[in-house]
Amino acid sequence: MRRLTIALALVSTLAVGAWPASGAAPDDGRAQRAAHRGTNILVVGTDSREGLSAAEKRRLNVGGKGCNCTDVMMLVHLSADMERATVVSVPRDSYVPYAQTDPVRKGKINGAYALGRGPQAVATVEQVTKLHIDHYLETDFTGFERAVNGLGGATVCTDQPLKDVNSGLDLPAGVHRTDGRGTLRYVRARHIGRPGDLGRVRRQQRTVSDLLVKLRADRALADPAAAYRTATTLLKSVRTDDRTDVWDLVRIATALGRLDHARTEFATVPIREFDHRVDGVGSTLLWHEPRAEALWDALAADRPIIGDTRILPRPANLVPNNPAAVKARVDDAAVARALGAAKFVVTDTSAAAPPVRHAGPPVIRYAPGREDDAATLAMALPGARKEAVAGHDAFLDVLVGTDPVTVGSVTWDRNIVDGAPVAGNRLGCVGDGHRLPATTGPARPAP
Repeated sequence: MRRLTIALALVSTLAVGAWPASGAAPDDGRAQRAAHRGTNILVVGTDSREGLSAAEKRRLNVGGKGCNCTDVMMLVHLSADMERATVVSVPRDSYVPYAQTDPVRKGKINGAYALGRGPQAVATVEQVTKLHIDHYLETDFTGFERAVNGLGGATVCTDQPLKDVNSGLDLPAGVHRTDGRGTLRYVRARHIGRPGDLGRVRRQQRTVSDLLVKLRADRALADPAAAYRTATTLLKSVRTDDRTDVWDLVRIATALGRLDHARTEFATVPIREFDHRVDGVGSTLLWHEPRAEALWDALAADRPIIGDTRILPRPANLVPNNPAAVKARVDDAAVARALGAAKFVVTDTSAAAPPVRHAGPPVIRYAPGREDDAATLAMALPGARKEAVAGHDAFLDVLVGTDPVTVGSVTWDRNIVDGAPVAGNRLGCVGDGHRLPATTGPARPAP
């Protein structure tokens, strides 16, 4: 049963860090939202290598110097009726004022831990969200690995190959069963796709969602007795604050065991600026204040966050990739100018255009694997046809035909692409939203 109890920590948290001592956060100075209902659990993992041998660091690809800061932070909200769970990831580089500092200090939210460990992390989150934190949990690198191995592996998925030298991730496209070390690499990888943490955070959320499905299938949280056995073992492996005892964990575990997959929500705090430079701090993230406030208000009022347009509006002509990262060669000067005005990176090749245009609308040619770039460009060229061409280079080619061309505006919102509120059954590899073919056989060991 121990393997299932450790997994509860993983499901509730997916915090990848160390287990330093923590305690109850002080009550002084809290400015809680008036309508506090439900249960809020703050889960963190710290970027610490304390206690790991050189061999363990190499095996887990966690070399380098730790920062004694939180590497992962998730706020888990269980509704008052225990019929819904909302998991909000707080990016580690969020630029916030730290609680209980005089004069007030500001920095990345992951740095609050270094100022006062668990209590300071809790107090800072309470200050910036105005939500009361009921419980606090921590776990570590090796604990994460043991949890996944104890479950017999985890499900991870990708629609394109993923490779990150820093984390050791080297994963082919598809849905895979991975062991603890391989899963750790998957959830820690930061240097794939768009820069920053949002992609990594989404992979963490997907892993949590799928592990919840597995726990329910294994009936690890099927009733209070099973939940009690899980919680008592959990307390041997995960550090909690002074306000959290075995009965709290039993209640949480039982609620998680009852939840329908579609009644779990995952989101990331909306971001307004993704590269806010601060002297002495570096590149930080600024929250989108109105959207973030709407998110915290929804949790305080115990409301669902999916579908709340105050948290995340749905603009017209939303595209999957940033136009400024899409390079296109366009064989018509007027269309090239218009696409450039729409923020695409355009090379005008009209001087080499064929004397006779093909009949019909524009054609977008691109290399296989660049489907999102092609879809982004096609949104700006209504009616355009897309053609994947083996061996094509990194550019997309726009071949204008005989039909009139209208270049439309597009909207890029990384919050929607990488962090929009989504239900577990639409997020996970084993839910309704992922259509990749699953691999079979035992868990895939990390290379």
